This record gives sequence, structure tokens and C-alpha cells, in this order.
Amino acid sequence: MTTGKWLAAAGTALLLGGLAVLAWRGLWTDGRPREHSSAPAGTPPQPPIRPPEAERPAAPATVTTAPVTQAPALPELPSLPLPPATFETWRDALTDHARRIGIAQVTLDAAFQDVLPLPGVIALDRHQSEYTRTFFDYLQATVSPARITRGQALLRQHAALLADIERRHGVPGAMLVALWAMESDYGAQPGTVPVIAALATLAYDGRRRERFTGELIEALRMIDSGQARVAEMTGSWAGAMGQLQFMPSTYRRYAQDGDGDGRADIWTSTPDALESAANYLAAAGWQRDQPWGQEVRLPPSFDLSQTRLGITKSLDEWHRLGVQCANAQPLPMGDTAAAIILPAGRRGPAFLLYPNFRVILDWNRSLNYALTAGYLSDRLSGAAPLVGRPPPGDRALPRRRIVALQQGLASLGFDVGEADGMVGLKTRDAVQDYQHARGLPADACPTPALIEQVARESAPAAPAKRQ
Repeated sequence: MTTGKWLAAAGTALLLGGLAVLAWRGLWTDGRPREHSSAPAGTPPQPPIRPPEAERPAAPATVTTAPVTQAPALPELPSLPLPPATFETWRDALTDHARRIGIAQVTLDAAFQDVLPLPGVIALDRHQSEYTRTFFDYLQATVSPARITRGQALLRQHAALLADIERRHGVPGAMLVALWAMESDYGAQPGTVPVIAALATLAYDGRRRERFTGELIEALRMIDSGQARVAEMTGSWAGAMGQLQFMPSTYRRYAQDGDGDGRADIWTSTPDALESAANYLAAAGWQRDQPWGQEVRLPPSFDLSQTRLGITKSLDEWHRLGVQCANAQPLPMGDTAAAIILPAGRRGPAFLLYPNFRVILDWNRSLNYALTAGYLSDRLSGAAPLVGRPPPGDRALPRRRIVALQQGLASLGFDVGEADGMVGLKTRDAVQDYQHARGLPADACPTPALIEQVARESAPAAPAKRQ
């Protein structure tokens, strides 16, 4: 083995060991550690909060803003070899395609120097904490007194910048700062995984080949155009970068120069990072002067099958059905459409979700992430803690049991999408459909008892005994 290859292999081994430790300690979610280095002494570490599926952007005061219009499509993707083809065979085919679409050889040489697959990245892709922890586990790991105090200080420090951003984009400063906290612990932990190696690993792996091949090509174009240098392109295991963790394609579409220096620097420029995030949210449909949602109280006789993101009613309709604010005060009246969701089941809190909540979901498709981001933004603005408490026995279920539930539901005709062991929106809908069809409380919450019932019902019938 040459010295260069030996060093690359050793470096990869050290990185993987670090990823494994971080994953074990719960400091990685969708790929980034989030412990704030300047928290008061004795403050417990604050885990990172971000999802791998997240993509985002920005905007400024003297801005070089790219228009928020139809974004260009991702580049046409090549047909590349997949395992069991070697990584080197795949890499050579990818770089050959990149040259044909105009990416310089010097860029490819720099980007792929000593790049090897990162097995730790594949492990994290299969175990995203936004989907494998309970709502309260995730919330409590994310929203701490130290994080709230730090966020409120940053709101004051950047008050003028945030007010200007809100004036132009309509996105409140508290929401931007909440996302900043969840993505990189206010810029303290933007991630240290080499983005090219992470994206190459995920593109080669094949589970989400098309997406990550496209992102890898976008990253190469960033380097080729001089927007970023290989050395600074570090981030999450999923390839997200900077203080607000943009994927390369998100950077191309939405990144903004917020400080007027001629470059959209989402890595070290706070004005650029926050401007870009606001630009993304505005493009996704954020409604000015409208909330994201609120905690509510449901009447005892409430039809739980109505608690679903796909079911919306006006505030007037929810009021007629007996829904109140969490403090038992009447709901605001009006024709604004809203949905109700029970992230911890019928014994946990209920949330009334407005159109802006769907914009947060556009940022990150995890229900736990989106609810936590909204709640953290409220806490930064001075709101009280939740009224609802964790339900009895609230604990995460092993991935193998979620896979078994998904497979069982699928065999019974309920659409769970991929049986990946992660409780996403599609799995929740399938659970709720099953509960409703079987006359159970339809709160979309997978419990051990429900998993056992599905297992019994979906088990193949025993063969008849011969006479």
C-alpha cells in the first residue's frame, strides 16, 4: 500500500470511529453534532438537531439576492455502476460524466484526492434520530434552558439584521434563530465530515442514488465555479453544509450574499447564512405575520381520525368541534385552514398546525424536527413550556420492531412506503388507517401492543394438518 493510500485509509478509520462514538452518544441526528462550546459550566451537552433530508437557503440588507423564481433543474444524471462494482469503478464513471458536462479535470483531481467510501455514513443514513426517537426524547434533547438563553441573546445581538430580513422576507427572527440552533448549535457545530466523500458514499451506496449523485455533481460545480474550496466543504454525513446546513443544490438555488462582500458564504458569515435561510423559507411559501402552529386541547369525545396533516379545517370548524387553546381559552376565529396532529399519541400534547408549519416541513420532512423548530422559536420569543406531558411508558421502539410493523402493515394493504425502520409521515398515516379500520383509537402512534396485533394479523396462516 502506498503512503498516500495508507494515510487515506487511516484517516477514514479515525473518522468512522468518531462517527460511531457520536452516533452512540446521541450527538448526531441527521449528521451533525450540536454541543455548544460556550454554554455555562455544568450545562449538559446539547445534541445536534438536524435531518439529513433538509435543504435550505438565505437573504440581506444590501443583498445580491438571486430572484426567488423557478430554480433550474438538477443536472442530467449518468447511468453509473452500483455495488458489487468497486468504488473506484463507480468513481471513474462519475468523473468521466462530470468531465463531459464541463467540470474541469483539475477540479475533479482536487475533489476526489484520497476519497474513500465512509461506512459510518451509511450507518447514520439508516438510523436518523428525527425518525427513531420519540417526540419528547427529541424535544428534550433539543430544547434546553441553555439553548433558549443563548438563542435569546443572539436575537438581541442580531436584532437589526433580523428585523431587516423579516421586513424583506416576512420570516420572523425567532424562527431563523431556532433553525440556526437546530442545524449547527448557532454555528458552533456545522459538521466536520468531508462533503465530497459523504456524497460520494451515499451516491455509490445506491439507496438514494439519484438524489445524492445529483448533489455530488452540484458540489463539484460549486468547487469548479470558485464558490467553495474543497477544504472548506465539510458538513453533515448527508452532505449539508454551513451554519444552516444547505445541501449543494439548495446553495445554488437560494444562497444569498447578506453582508455585501460579493460571495454567499454560508460557512462563516452569519448575515449570509440567515439571509439564505429566510430566502429559502420565503420561496417555500412562508406567510408573513402568521404563526406556525400552537398547542391545543381536544374534547374527550374528539374523533382522533381527524388528527392528520392531510385533514384541514378552518379555525371556525375546529372551534365548533370543541378544540380549545392549551390553556382552555377559546381558539381564535376565522377561516384559516389548519390541521391537528398528536406526535406522542392521544395521551400526549395536541398541536394545531397552520400553513407555515408545512414550510418548516419543506425544510425538514421529519415531524419531530418541524414541531421542535416551531416550539423552540416560541420559547425564544418568551412563550411558556408545553402543557402536555410525555405519555406513560413513552420510549423509542427498536428499529427491528418498526420494520416488522411496516412489513406487517404493508402485507395487510396499508401503504407505508419503504420498510426502513423509521417512523415518518407515511408510516404514521398507515398506522392511523389501520387503527381506524380496526375500530381502535386512531392517534397514529405505534405502540408495542399495536405492533403485536399487526404481527398476529399479518402472520401467514399455519398449513392445514393432513388427515
